Amino acid sequence: MAARSWVRTLQLTLAVIKPDAVAHPIISQAVHQKILNNDFMIVRSKELQWRASDSQSFYLEHKGRFFYQRLVEFMTSGPMRAYILAHEDAIQLWRNMMGPTKVFKARITSPESLRGELGLTDTRNTTHGSDSVESASREIQFFFPEFSISHWYQEQEPLYRLGPVSYDEERLEHRLQCQ
Repeated sequence: MAARSWVRTLQLTLAVIKPDAVAHPIISQAVHQKILNNDFMIVRSKELQWRASDSQSFYLEHKGRFFYQRLVEFMTSGPMRAYILAHEDAIQLWRNMMGPTKVFKARITSPESLRGELGLTDTRNTTHGSDSVESASREIQFFFPEFSISHWYQEQEPLYRLGPVSYDEERLEHRLQCQ
């Protein structure tokens, strides 16, 4: 059971473990454990495999850039795991944990970050995370269309913040004790 009681409103962010990491269960588990060790609450979690159209739609803002096709193909190359994470500063904390997008830079400036430790290339850099409240909202809806962010903030956020909350090993999610 999570004994932590949060002072400020919890923020949601999207976190994705990319196909390069999910392909290696030890790496995938290490990323998952780091999420738990950094006191994130996992509100939702699922494994999925994208079609080319999913990847093209998600990365539409990058269309025309030199890395676009490589990124689209990579993100459809195997399963990935998506999370909705909650924490007081979820977006910034997750971004700090990931480290810089460019793996070489991550290895130099943030060697203990996920990308510094586990990233292979700038495309195969282990993780993705939202960079703002607006992108978190858009990206969460893309990966979890059934999830209502406004309902969560109105109805569930106070319950998650004040607890008690427990971690469900089977679902890989935190659950309110009353659920």
